[in-house]
Amino acid sequence: MIEKIDRFYLEILSIKALKEKAKPLENLNIELIKKENFALNKFFYKQIGKKYQWVDRLVWSDSTWQKYTSNRNLQTYILKKDDDLVGYFELIKNLESNDCEIAYFGLLEEFFNKGYGGYLLSQAIKLGFSFNVNRIWVHTCSLDHPNAILNYKSRGMQVFRNEILERKAI
Repeated sequence: MIEKIDRFYLEILSIKALKEKAKPLENLNIELIKKENFALNKFFYKQIGKKYQWVDRLVWSDSTWQKYTSNRNLQTYILKKDDDLVGYFELIKNLESNDCEIAYFGLLEEFFNKGYGGYLLSQAIKLGFSFNVNRIWVHTCSLDHPNAILNYKSRGMQVFRNEILERKAI
């Protein structure tokens, strides 16, 4: 059986277009993690992605994760509530195209529906534009959380490309 997946590419071209979501709680903090701490990238990828069929990195060895996180153009940020891990995002600056990709973004399931996602995405966009790039972009698909594309659009991002992928159903 063949499964059809809608993939959407979204972008925001100016910090002025950002519809920022305010910080919902004082005890939320966003931290840049050290490049050598690849285990946090791996943890969030597996925990958030397991429900949404993020599978491409599951075969990565620790050395592949270390190589990936040591990329000088990658920055990973985590959201914490007090000392609890809540979510993360990865930003990749592309020097050739002068843009920034939100490569991965998400919240741990126990923190859904609390307003944290809109706040975290607002901060990801602001931090991305701090690289003095022309645009921030991301892609999502119909396998991701149903609120993902709504969150991107609510922050001021617009779809610039859409495609339909086919794969054998899992």
